[in-house]
Amino acid sequence: MSSLTLMAAAAPTRLDPIRLFLDADIVVQLVMAGLLLASVWVWMIIVSFSLRMAKLRSRTIEYENEFWQADSFDRFTSERGAKDVPAARVAQAAVGEYRRSTKGAVRDPEALRGRIATAMDSQIALEADDIAERLNFLATVGSVAPFVGLFGTVWGIMNSFFQIGAQESSSLAVVAPGISEALFATAIGLFAAIPAVIAYNRFSHRVDRYEARLQRFADKLNATFSRQLETR
Repeated sequence: MSSLTLMAAAAPTRLDPIRLFLDADIVVQLVMAGLLLASVWVWMIIVSFSLRMAKLRSRTIEYENEFWQADSFDRFTSERGAKDVPAARVAQAAVGEYRRSTKGAVRDPEALRGRIATAMDSQIALEADDIAERLNFLATVGSVAPFVGLFGTVWGIMNSFFQIGAQESSSLAVVAPGISEALFATAIGLFAAIPAVIAYNRFSHRVDRYEARLQRFADKLNATFSRQLETR
């Protein structure tokens, strides 16, 4: 029985990802392993970020309801603290600026309104950056993973052509295993990239919505302080 016949007989009759990985060239194996690790990390970020946003939303709603029912914003922010609620830190920035600027006579109410708005806008930007910090990894995987998988594919196909020359045969039994392993690298790259791109777009939208919610809270608080300044 010829060697080509033996290779054909030993070839798998169905797709076996584990065998494709084990039979691949060391370079292709490294590419696959890196992409699999990136995919696992992507799903960890997806799960943790979803839970974090749900928790932030519920805590923010609770804080805002209690804040607007408080008799004194100054006393409420001091007693409640910031904890893990971005809206609380935005309120503290506004109340702190208001407290410092109203210790004496307010000579320029309009300038004070501007300082309060600036303090809250700066805090909102910090909160948004902190929430979206881990999304950069999703964007990186979504854009880079397909090209990393393509590199593994190119390397695997090059190795298959080398086998053709080494065995002096262009039979499909010679090149098929190497090409299958090479294409599997691209598949893993897409497997890592597609969820990362979808999650990044979805989570970016949720961060934008949450930032808009903080901005509405800040605008309402600034309007409240403006009314208080008018009655001083």
